[in-house]
Amino acid sequence: MNILIIDDSAFMRKALTLALESEPGMKVIDTASNGEDGLTKIAKLKPDVVTLDIEMPVMDGLSVLRKLKEATGHKPAVIVCSTLTTKGSMTALQALRLGAADVIGKDPDALGAQRAEARKELIAKVRAVGSRGMGDSKFLHVAPPTPVGVRREFAWPVGTACEMVVVGSSTGGPPVLETVLSAIPKDFAAPVVVAQHMPVLFTRSMSQRLGAICALPVDHGEGDTMLQPGRIVIIEGGKHGRVHRLAGTGRARLEISPRPADALYKPSVNELFASAAAFGKHCLGVMLTGMGDDGKKGSEPLKAAGGVIVAQAPETCAVYGMPRAVVEGGLASAALTPDQLGALLRSVSPATRLRAAA
Repeated sequence: MNILIIDDSAFMRKALTLALESEPGMKVIDTASNGEDGLTKIAKLKPDVVTLDIEMPVMDGLSVLRKLKEATGHKPAVIVCSTLTTKGSMTALQALRLGAADVIGKDPDALGAQRAEARKELIAKVRAVGSRGMGDSKFLHVAPPTPVGVRREFAWPVGTACEMVVVGSSTGGPPVLETVLSAIPKDFAAPVVVAQHMPVLFTRSMSQRLGAICALPVDHGEGDTMLQPGRIVIIEGGKHGRVHRLAGTGRARLEISPRPADALYKPSVNELFASAAAFGKHCLGVMLTGMGDDGKKGSEPLKAAGGVIVAQAPETCAVYGMPRAVVEGGLASAALTPDQLGALLRSVSPATRLRAAA
């Protein structure tokens, strides 16, 4: 796998090179200190993956992404290296909307010291997106077909109330979340709880962004709280969220916890989905794009309890890992595009169901 590093910091270029080339099969073919030079080297060297800084002289990272989006030539997968600040995280979300596949927190101390956790995250993300490009057609030649027997459309069961929606999301997820969650109407009658694999500053900024575009209010779940119908909660990055049904009250509570501390992904989709089994057939689980199989294990008790799980369609995933795991595990009722997922959630709202019945 050939990688190009675009970063104005000589220190970061060296740290990233050392980290990536410690992994067999990965080769840093060149580096660039600004976006303009980076674009020239992308066209010439045709790397599989680019790590891209945002704040650079001559041409910044967002401008690079805009140029790549408009280009007709080679389009590598792009992983943005963003500073761990509020401003940096908001810019990182903008980069994802412009076509970046994923984001890593730019921590010079961790990468400079070649800490195992930082190096492992970087390598895992580069490997996950390495076979993908940026263009609209990037999925068509890579994503495997949906297994036979998995539906490509789905309707929520008539006569069944939806009391809880849980969403799992990882690599490439934030732009998909914007499409899906912004489709929910303001009369939606269930809480929506989202586990997105991102550090806390990114999840907080994402909550603010979603709050600006969604009809429902959006909260950043930073502590135990009662869940309110018609509100979206984004679980705080770096921690886990579990939902609890309070017997005899019709109410639900969200628990935020650092445990299990050894979970590979935080927040864990497994933890969220497994806890949602308490809502049985009244729960809808939505599995979005992401690497690995987080969520498969948690989907097993949810489905066994009667809950419904739908996965994002393979051709629309930045990385078809998490949805693939639930589909191939026989846990998903359907594989749907982001627009279809939004329509499904919209159809569950009371007003929409009444209009459909009229």
